Amino acid sequence: MKRALVTGGSGSIGAAICRKLAVDGCHVYVHANSNLKQAQHIAAEIVTSGGAASAVAFDVADSESTSAALQALLVDGPIQILVNNAGIHDDAVMPGMKTDQWTRVIDVSLNGFFNVTQPLLMPMISTRWGRIVNISSIAAIVGNRGQTNYAAAKAGLHGATKSLSLELASRGITVNAIAPGIIASAMTDGVFTKEMINQMVPMKRAGKPEEVADLVSFMASEQAAYVSGQIISINGGMV
Repeated sequence: MKRALVTGGSGSIGAAICRKLAVDGCHVYVHANSNLKQAQHIAAEIVTSGGAASAVAFDVADSESTSAALQALLVDGPIQILVNNAGIHDDAVMPGMKTDQWTRVIDVSLNGFFNVTQPLLMPMISTRWGRIVNISSIAAIVGNRGQTNYAAAKAGLHGATKSLSLELASRGITVNAIAPGIIASAMTDGVFTKEMINQMVPMKRAGKPEEVADLVSFMASEQAAYVSGQIISINGGMV
């Protein structure tokens, strides 16, 4: 049984990814930062449904606590599927953006990617098989007013995805990024009205977390073994 870690697994999209990977036969580690109870609830739900899951909690922006938590997980063997889904936004137009708004968003989305991914690489390489899927955003592709920090963090993730894919290609490990558009979730609730979605999205609806999870499932499968270094959009035709 392959072991999968989904950071930000307690959120709407992360939970859908956890459930799908469990259905695919993985033992899923449902990650949370402050919301451990929600991660435990999702893990329990997966187990009740016949899957295998555990909840873990650490702050991906804290390199020391992340390293300690990951070393504890690695005692039971390598993690071969990693979904870097943890991310936050703290929006403000750049002239009014505070330093901590910039720093925290970068810390979670970009530094968090390094803090989680780097310790898992050598154990993954030793198995000669792995899948790393980084959850990005349409904001990294086209930008978004009031999200210079978020767009910068996710765009940095695109560069990291392409570079790391080159480093790991000969080891049977793929590295890709998925860039969702407007997805129905706690993060977007109340932000986009139906009228706004009709104007922005050619398909006239928000995407479902399960649709993102299905794409992650494919990217983490044997069928996607020849796909690496790609930024794959899922946005209802927005770009």
